[in-house]
Amino acid sequence: MFHSNHLKMINYAKGLGDILIVGVSTDELVMSYKPSPIIPFNERIQIIEALKTPNIVIPQHTLDATQIVKNLHIDAFVVGDDWLGKYDYLEKLGVQVFYFPYGVGISTSKAKNAVMKNYSKLQEGQKFEKPKKINE
Repeated sequence: MFHSNHLKMINYAKGLGDILIVGVSTDELVMSYKPSPIIPFNERIQIIEALKTPNIVIPQHTLDATQIVKNLHIDAFVVGDDWLGKYDYLEKLGVQVFYFPYGVGISTSKAKNAVMKNYSKLQEGQKFEKPKKINE
């Protein structure tokens, strides 16, 4: 699920260079390391394409960014700090790697859990809890 920290990271990345290429993970890639995304790939890529910040939006089929970096001549790579250290290998290719601080408490998982909790209450005929900010 796209949330405000994703947007902050995209805007931060835009300030690092002239052209911003944003990779959107395919459903198959996401499912290789966590549960299936609730928003399908074709909709997620359309959301990112609708933003004015990215110049190019591409599908991301693998966690190994070596080929994309080489093929597209990428010199700066930005990823959330939940992947801290996992892309350091790109530095050997001359790429600066930036781990964007995701922020305390902001996560897709928390948003999904809040939705499911309220949906379950609705199913049981209970009232919804007043929504909290995702980062609370």
